[in-house]
Amino acid sequence: MIMEPMSETAPDAPSAGVRVSVVVLSWDGREHTLGCLASLAGVTYTPLEVIVVDNGSTDGSPEAVEAAFPDARVIRLGRNTGFSGGVNVGIAAGVEGGADAVLLLNNDMVVEPGFLHPLVAAALEPGVAAACSQIVFGDGSERVWYAGASFHPRRGHHGRNIGYGEPPIPASRPAYAVDCACGGAMLIPRAALDDVGLFDDRLFAYREDLDWSLRARACGQRVLVVPASVVRHAVSASSGGASSPTSLYYDTRNGIVVSERHAPLGRIGTWLRRADSLAAHLAQAGLARRRGAALRAVVEGWCDAARGSLGERPR
Repeated sequence: MIMEPMSETAPDAPSAGVRVSVVVLSWDGREHTLGCLASLAGVTYTPLEVIVVDNGSTDGSPEAVEAAFPDARVIRLGRNTGFSGGVNVGIAAGVEGGADAVLLLNNDMVVEPGFLHPLVAAALEPGVAAACSQIVFGDGSERVWYAGASFHPRRGHHGRNIGYGEPPIPASRPAYAVDCACGGAMLIPRAALDDVGLFDDRLFAYREDLDWSLRARACGQRVLVVPASVVRHAVSASSGGASSPTSLYYDTRNGIVVSERHAPLGRIGTWLRRADSLAAHLAQAGLARRRGAALRAVVEGWCDAARGSLGERPR
């Protein structure tokens, strides 16, 4: 685990003129998306562009966004291209529009007015691939959901996020380096996009941010968490929750695939890691509300990882 302290980033650090494009990915989450955009409307940072990428919603999301937020740019993809495919389109649109940095923001996030200033300042540090917000649960409990994440190469799963369930980290704490970014609230400088590239759309959803973070590390760059930047998260609303069959399928499959891609362990080590992943995810599925479907999803994800079958989950 990397958790190195960085130089303190003040909200008024020099970031004037840094043009930011916010990419909000929407898929049948109209009310979440409208709530996210309403919070973005109160953000004090400028210059700021909002891009909504709609992944083939059938609930009227793009029409509702265009009616309520006419200044937002809406890109309709017509089908569900997954998280990776959708945000890649948004990133490309932001860069083509002249963005100096692109912020990925889940549509079930609610941001604070001043959250972007410290994030931009941290992203301007030398060698920074991405700066991530501190994410707290959106249920009013003021508990941390994400304050960083670790990569353990011998495990086929990655456990809980750093700080999970704990009180928020004080805004006065300096930004610090971690192993894994969270694509739910992640600011990427344009230079890092040039070096690291886009997300792997073959992963479709889940662990694409880990894969990107490990690629950034291979380029000699760092991922930061910025405690002074706070957002609130409804947690996996688009996929039905962290223990839904959809979430468990992709988390099982992609956790194994990304680990094997970046930390090969040889034949025996590979199968031990796969067994570790299967046991951990089956335990989680056993506590799920839809237990049978969750257990089947884990087994399907495990089998698809073993045979290298990527893309959208077969229906």
